[in-house]
Amino acid sequence: MFKKVLIANRGEIAVRIIRGCREMDIETVAVYSTADESALHTQLATSSVCIGPAKASDSYLNMQNILSAALNTGCDAIHPGFGFLSENSDFARLCKACGLVFIGPDYRVIDSMGNKSAARELMKKSGVPVVPGSDGSVLNVDDAKRIAGEIGYPVLIKASAGGGGRGIRQAWSESELEEAFSTARAEARACFGDDDVYIEKLIVNPSHIEFQILADNFGNVVHLGERDCSIQRRSQKMMEEAPARLLTPKLREEMGAAAVRAAESAGYTNAGTVEFVVDGEGNFYFIEMNTRIQVEHPVTEMLTGIDLVKEQLRISAGLPLSFKQEDVCLQGHAIECRINAEDPSNQFRPCAGEVSFLHFPGGNGTRVDSAAYSGCEISPFYDSMIAKIIVCAPTRLEAIRKMRRALEETTIEGICTNLELCHLILFDKDYVKGNFDTGYLDRKMPEMLELYEKSSGECERNSSDGYN
Repeated sequence: MFKKVLIANRGEIAVRIIRGCREMDIETVAVYSTADESALHTQLATSSVCIGPAKASDSYLNMQNILSAALNTGCDAIHPGFGFLSENSDFARLCKACGLVFIGPDYRVIDSMGNKSAARELMKKSGVPVVPGSDGSVLNVDDAKRIAGEIGYPVLIKASAGGGGRGIRQAWSESELEEAFSTARAEARACFGDDDVYIEKLIVNPSHIEFQILADNFGNVVHLGERDCSIQRRSQKMMEEAPARLLTPKLREEMGAAAVRAAESAGYTNAGTVEFVVDGEGNFYFIEMNTRIQVEHPVTEMLTGIDLVKEQLRISAGLPLSFKQEDVCLQGHAIECRINAEDPSNQFRPCAGEVSFLHFPGGNGTRVDSAAYSGCEISPFYDSMIAKIIVCAPTRLEAIRKMRRALEETTIEGICTNLELCHLILFDKDYVKGNFDTGYLDRKMPEMLELYEKSSGECERNSSDGYN
């Protein structure tokens, strides 16, 4: 097993990895920017190293500084967490060249699965259902119009190197296609440095279902069940739960087998997530594979009792999986709410500033993953998520009630958050009945915001212009 691991990340995921390492008796090195000097992950790690100024491109995306920190502190491996460099094949390749283990899949697999259009082609060859669309990248708007005419409107133009809802545009008719095509390419270039795009048929208001997989270096691949990630705002996940209410046992078995087949076809190792959309008739289609640990991984941990971070470390250290598919047992129902520093009543404007007081919930079946504490500073330079609250109970209704209680116990003062909005969703009759899909929040948001304004009153607003 590794003796020392550098965590190339910040916030709650850095804290999460440090805790897993500590329980495995592995020393940790935290890296931080000047804006994060007093951040919780720097205090919990065995040691910490400043890697640059506040701007992410100068610190958490600075490969040279991170690799130097790992080598200078005698680390064996680097855990990238999620975001930042976690799906950067160049970084994984450089880790290997420096004699450091990248805790994740091989850089060649990241390359093959990171390009969404190439991943689609691989899945088609492996018999995994994919959404009808272009064969590879679409180079110009004339080709885009031809392909869209063949598969039928509406369509999605998607960045080949994309993720996190970036570089995606909808076109409901040919008159909208040209602008959507150019806008998607521009955003893809700005976000990923690559303006390559492809086209898919838009499955209107599907359910977004993902399967967690683990694969070792000995050919063992298992899935740990699914997560329903359909509660989204502008393609950004807001709440997740498992098991998915809409899946029949037969469909769950088919999708799980397809997820394993997808990982096997890619030669995948470590933790990953295979994402599908499911239409109203129960047809499912592969959309992408995330080659990293997911934000919502605690949902699966709560149901299975399997520590995904520890399994990542074991796999990367060359150990086989300690269990087989038939050993995986999911018990109960789990829900996760992402708590973001943002103002729902002001177009979800990010809210940086000092957390003057903080109290998180506790109790049986309640978990909080966060790096926030009373007196900490929420920086304007990074993602707005400040906490994840996760609950687990024997049934879905009990889990909903437990999450209501957990959110009611939570107090975050000094900044605006979406806490109250999450609480309102948990009382919505359609959510409680399980009648939701990826279009649910778009349909409900006007009603939700009206209720939010009545229940929350005037929120303390920060003068920051938002997250850079």
